[in-house]
This record gives sequence, structure tokens and C-alpha cells, in this order.
Amino acid sequence: MSRALLSVEGLSVTFTTPEGPVYAVREVSFELDEGEVLGIVGESGSGKTVTCRSLLGLLPRNAHITGGRIWFEGQDLLIVPEGLSRLRGLTMAMIFQTPSTYLNPLMPVGVQIGEGLRFHLGVTGEAVHKKVVQLLRDVRIARPEERVNAYPHELSGGMKQRVMIAGALACRPSILIADEPTTALDVTVQAEILRLLRELREEYRLSIVLVSHDLGVIAEMCDRVVVMKDGEVMEQGKTIQILQQ
Repeated sequence: MSRALLSVEGLSVTFTTPEGPVYAVREVSFELDEGEVLGIVGESGSGKTVTCRSLLGLLPRNAHITGGRIWFEGQDLLIVPEGLSRLRGLTMAMIFQTPSTYLNPLMPVGVQIGEGLRFHLGVTGEAVHKKVVQLLRDVRIARPEERVNAYPHELSGGMKQRVMIAGALACRPSILIADEPTTALDVTVQAEILRLLRELREEYRLSIVLVSHDLGVIAEMCDRVVVMKDGEVMEQGKTIQILQQ
């Protein structure tokens, strides 16, 4: 029987702006079970991405978590010193909508994928190279031995997204947060990335939080879904029940 791997209780996030406070996320609660794909769906500005960035402490400087708890493995990450940064990339990892924004154009992708291995696990030298090549193979990139030395501008959009997925999986996290991972891709490549995520879910025994505004993607991928609007959870439940309603 599955149990909650991650539990978010009453999460609230406020942005400080010259015009006054903006309440981006208000009293959001949900759980992610082991091995589950949980969808978070809503229109632009509904608070989906801010909610997910809060889980990893990736908010901008003018954003503040003003309430709630984030429970993981029996700890409230918001009160554990460096709790979020300690887990980032090691136990929870995130992939983004536009990988070009997050990949350093001046560094080979293999070096970037290996950063987590060096930082979190202390892996060095040839061991990093071998692991990175295997990660590229795991995300179905052809000729990984060659691609490990490629620069981001030498790769297609779909391959860049695969590189970002490889980097996120480097330390074998238990939770992968995917923020609109296919929005910037054409339909064919989108289908390939979604199939890859399904396969990696089984191979890596992942629990996934999938953010999307596309109900088709949510229906195809998710076991349960959280519907957000104006920073609040409007409803949540099993995907088929929510979509039928």
C-alpha cells in the first residue's frame, strides 16, 4: 500500500512588489504518494510553478513563504536548517519548460550533468564521465559517448530537454518535479518526452509532480490531479474523476 512521500499543508507564498503584496499561493495542500504521478493543472498565473519552486527553495528574492508546512520523510523542510537546499538535486529534482534558459551555453552538457554527482556524492574523474554517459543512454540519447562533449547549441530542443532530465536524475532522486516539460516542443517530440518520463518512472522508481495547462497531457500521465486557480486549490482527486466532472 502506498504512503505519502511528500505532504504539503497550507502552503502560502507572497510576493513583495512596489504596488503592494501579491498573494501568489494561498493555503495550498496536497500529497504525493510513492510511485505516483501527480498533476498540477491550471491557467497561467494560477500558482502552479510558484508552488513547485517552493518545494525546492527556488523562489525569487521578493517571494516569501508566509505559511504552511512541507513534510518529507518526517521532517518539515521549512524549519530544518538548509532543508530545501540540502535536498535539491539529491532527493528532489526539477526540470523546466525551456532547457535553453538553464543550460550554460559555454559548458559541455556532460560537465553540467555531472555537477550534481560531484557536489552531492563526491564522485570525481573518470567515474563521473562513465556515469554521465550512462545517464545520457538512460534518457535515450543516441551516441552518448559523443554527445557528452556537445554544447547546448549543438542539440535540438528535445535533446536539450533530455539532457536536463539526465542532470535531474544524476543522484537518483525519489521525486522529480516537471514544470511544463513539453510546452516548448513540437507534438512529435512532446510525445517522445512523455513516453520517456513514463519509462523512467519505472526504471528509477520515481514519484513525479507534473505541472501542465494541457489536460491531454494530464489525462495521459497522471494518477491524481490538483486543479489550481488564482493561487488556490479548487479541487483535487483521481484524474479520471476530475476530468469527467
